[in-house]
Amino acid sequence: MRRAICILLLAALAACAPLMAPPGPDAASPVLSKESFAAADRAVLPVRAWSPKGDVKAVIVALHGFNDYSNFFATPGEFLAADGIAAYAYDQRGFGGSPNRGVWPGFRAYVEDLKAFVKEVRASHPGTPLYLLGESMGGAVAMAALTGSHPPDIAGVILAAPAVWGRETMPFYQTWALWIAAHTLPWLEVTGRGFKIMASDNIEMLRALGRDKKVIKSTRIDTIYGLVNLMDAALQSSSRLNVPALILYGEKDAIIPRKSTYQMLKRLPAQAREKIMVAFYENGYHMLLRDLQAKTVWRDIAAWIDNPAAALPSGADGRARVVLNGK
Repeated sequence: MRRAICILLLAALAACAPLMAPPGPDAASPVLSKESFAAADRAVLPVRAWSPKGDVKAVIVALHGFNDYSNFFATPGEFLAADGIAAYAYDQRGFGGSPNRGVWPGFRAYVEDLKAFVKEVRASHPGTPLYLLGESMGGAVAMAALTGSHPPDIAGVILAAPAVWGRETMPFYQTWALWIAAHTLPWLEVTGRGFKIMASDNIEMLRALGRDKKVIKSTRIDTIYGLVNLMDAALQSSSRLNVPALILYGEKDAIIPRKSTYQMLKRLPAQAREKIMVAFYENGYHMLLRDLQAKTVWRDIAAWIDNPAAALPSGADGRARVVLNGK
């Protein structure tokens, strides 16, 4: 009887395994058009682009955060385009207007999409320096891609509040609860209601996101489980990040704990530290690119692209040194 009960319990758990929507088999070469990117499995991902009126001195491929979509880069994209920097952003699988909305495809799907997208953008801008920019989850995807096999060919990466809240920096009861929920109630959807967490001080922007139907408001437990797997991979990958990088963090970030960010910075390889700049914004929140002081961050990004060895206009790199040396 005990054996039968165990078998039934295992079967029940298997039936409640996290749902995933991995890419289908490769069916065609990826194609980038003005408004969409067709991946190798023919999944169509909406694209937004911002182009300078004159010469293009650099290109950015921007990756949005969790439950967001490509429109996250609308205002920074316009600002940077005025400075001669072209930008592209796409809706990652499961978000915005992409297929299987709300369902996690596995972080390797995000990595492969990014590598293919960069290849297509590079073909449109031969000889122009190309940079990745990842916000939150997008930063985790960029880190995983840059430290894995056959990384994309880029000039550097900008990580804005990268999602590196891996399990090793979480309380044990939190990781256990997530595993149990993801394997028993994977379909359960949760919202951020009731949590007094400020993602940004830009209240008008937050209200606009609340009205935007393309922004996901309730999230499946198994999708959160997938995100944590990605954050695990990103935190572990930090010891292999060996490209020019600008890492941005808001000291009022209530989404990605400071402890996790410190762990990431501590693990950066010694040989890469000379080409990695860290910037701390004393009044910055998680959504640095859309905070009330967002233009300060945009100017720093543009300045770093122009001269990665120079101090940032805001002085946020100096602030980071003071904070990190005093912790």
